[in-house]
Amino acid sequence: MSGNDDFSWGPATGVGSMPGGDAREAARTVAGTFEDFPYLAELPARGPGADMIGRTIGLLVEMYAHVEPSGWRVSDRPGRDTRRARSWMGEDLDALEEFTQGYEGVVKVQAVGPWTLAAALELRGGEAALGDPGACRDLTASLAEGLRGHLAEVRRRIPGARVVLQLDEPSLTAVLRGQVRTASGYRTHRAVDRQVVESALRDVVAVNEGHGPVIVHSCAPDVPFALLRRAGAAGISFDFGLLTERDEEQIGEAVEGGTRLLVGVVESTDVPLSDPAGSVMGVRTLWRRLGLYPGTLAESVVVTPSCGLAGASPAYARAALAHCVTAARSLADNPE
Repeated sequence: MSGNDDFSWGPATGVGSMPGGDAREAARTVAGTFEDFPYLAELPARGPGADMIGRTIGLLVEMYAHVEPSGWRVSDRPGRDTRRARSWMGEDLDALEEFTQGYEGVVKVQAVGPWTLAAALELRGGEAALGDPGACRDLTASLAEGLRGHLAEVRRRIPGARVVLQLDEPSLTAVLRGQVRTASGYRTHRAVDRQVVESALRDVVAVNEGHGPVIVHSCAPDVPFALLRRAGAAGISFDFGLLTERDEEQIGEAVEGGTRLLVGVVESTDVPLSDPAGSVMGVRTLWRRLGLYPGTLAESVVVTPSCGLAGASPAYARAALAHCVTAARSLADNPE
């Protein structure tokens, strides 16, 4: 199942993170800008537990972690860091609920996917869970269970919403290539078998089956488009500026197979913004090069920033999100 059947996506949305620490302000900006595709904003500037790894650890079932100088490490019981992560998530959900009263349409929530989580979370000895296949399996199962509950909670709070789940997997390519460094920094963890990677992703993607589609996001180069599609991703979110000719055939196949492309074309840190039509010029050019029908652009593409906006100024973040909406309109109005 592609997850796209009879499903209407908004023309533009954000990736996830926003600057600052005010949940209500972030929710107001997101809901006000993306009338068709708001999302649950992440505010990592608040500190550990508001970062993307910490937020997702707060969702895990029967697995806990605390912050060490080197990062998040597995614990026996929930401590202060886990409680803080859950508290901030509750605050963010409260804010989104407030600004989506009566809303009917798609809403996106983000969580770290199983492989980026395994590459970041340390076991008790200090090495990443990635090096222990049993720990990876346990982590995937805990994440799937936690996400099932989280998605149900979002649907309860915004009853008119169709909830889209985005799995953030910036470390996925490094996991597949054996490029994730060990704790010493002198070695790397061995590459994880592609079928094992695909199987874990499929298990996590399945948590939203019957409710809404799942997107996988990576702002790293060499996104494994074909693997993500086989794992059930209905949409793939990526930094358009990192594409190479090598990626083009996979993109053409994805579009023809009905996969949505969330194309990051607006810079995620403060730069002068070009005219909106210029921002999507590369997308139009790619379509022509691949011989795809221009009329399919608006239904195949969702315009986003290139990555999260946590490193941007608040004024730029607001401008960048609004720019995505205008650029998407330009794509729909002038696909040629």
